Amino acid sequence: MDKVISWIDETREQSIEKLARLISQPSVSSTGEGVEECAQLLVEMLTEVGLDAKVMPTKGLPAVYAERIAPGTPTVIFYGHYDVQPVGDLSLWETPPFEPDIRNGRMYGRGTGDNKGQLLTHIIAVDAFLKTYGELPCSVKFLLDGEEESGSPNLGDFVEENKELLKADVCYFADGPIHYSGRPQVVFGCRGIIDVEIVLDENIRDCHSGHYGALIPNPAWRLVHLLKTMKDAGGKVLVEGFYDKVRPITPAEEEVLKHIPFDVESYFEGVRYPGTGPEWDRIEALKAHMFQPTMTITGLGSGYTGEGVATIVPAKAVCKIDMRLVADQDPDEIFELIEKHVKKHLPEAKVSGHGKMYPSRTELELPISQAIIGAVKRAWGVDPVVVPSSGASCPEYVFTQILEMPTISVPYANPDENNHAPNENFDLDLFIQGIKTTAHVIDTIAKHEEW
Repeated sequence: MDKVISWIDETREQSIEKLARLISQPSVSSTGEGVEECAQLLVEMLTEVGLDAKVMPTKGLPAVYAERIAPGTPTVIFYGHYDVQPVGDLSLWETPPFEPDIRNGRMYGRGTGDNKGQLLTHIIAVDAFLKTYGELPCSVKFLLDGEEESGSPNLGDFVEENKELLKADVCYFADGPIHYSGRPQVVFGCRGIIDVEIVLDENIRDCHSGHYGALIPNPAWRLVHLLKTMKDAGGKVLVEGFYDKVRPITPAEEEVLKHIPFDVESYFEGVRYPGTGPEWDRIEALKAHMFQPTMTITGLGSGYTGEGVATIVPAKAVCKIDMRLVADQDPDEIFELIEKHVKKHLPEAKVSGHGKMYPSRTELELPISQAIIGAVKRAWGVDPVVVPSSGASCPEYVFTQILEMPTISVPYANPDENNHAPNENFDLDLFIQGIKTTAHVIDTIAKHEEW
């Protein structure tokens, strides 16, 4: 490994140039801007390293696939996404989002941290082995998603149709930041999500509240009464069957929670006003964050909400809800439970779904899980923070459920990467450290025997 790590250090500037090359190409999945061109660019970059690479069509925007097979060795598949968020208000960017700029030891530009810079670390780590030894110690595959920032709506079908091609022993990816303590973190799962909209459209038009307030239904009040039947004041979801398939926390997961640095007070700083909300115990907060599903009102509207008042009975009321799901919950089943509940309590309301993603979790006790924790420790020289599950959602389920392989994430970006925001950036020391970490992971997978 010493030769590989030395090569990574010696080629630092060339790696940074590759990052700038990739960031310079727009790839906004919500509009389609530059996505196909970026896919072609990645094929070029993967081919230059020595992999067989190609653009593969999906029902939406294209995926990129690459491989280099070393017969008789274990196979790792690297996942990443090359699409990026829209840039938003350009006036808030200090430099143009697709003109990468280096300042304060960081590269600024859309996609630096999320996720082009992090997926590039895997490509360069593969290059390090090939340049140093002429061959890889294990087989590698790449699946690069062009629609992650739009919810990866076509990734599941694509993976189902290409199971044999994508077959591997383990999936590894880097997305998100290192732990705020400065230590690396190894993440073994994520929550799923289902978005629903409830619409109650009862009156032909808004009406005078004095003339009609006592005589016609008020959809705003009726929707509020429905919502009260869905969740109690303590935060418990009241929809029948909602918690039935929640996977219990394991003793190993209970144990690692004790060692996760988590400052409850700091976590809420700048988020909620002092004195509001429940007072959380550290461990109970982590359990709720990782192992419990949620139901969140993300939008609620009816009637007049502008300056002053309008004395009306509104014609319509709308509520948007997202539910973050945990291991073993099925978003389709949860949607059916919501439909059934609404039909029982407010049958006039219409319920529709707007996107879903399945939850995922890999067992901490697996030999490969422990091996990768060890690889990250060797790469960084410190014990990583072991996280059983992220509170957020990503398309990890395509690997754990469809391809049935353990899936592990080790984020490389800085905590203040500003992903999804103006002035997105990637600390270049962490970028190089990410390359070294992936190299250690490749070496570990190659030597691993307990599959």
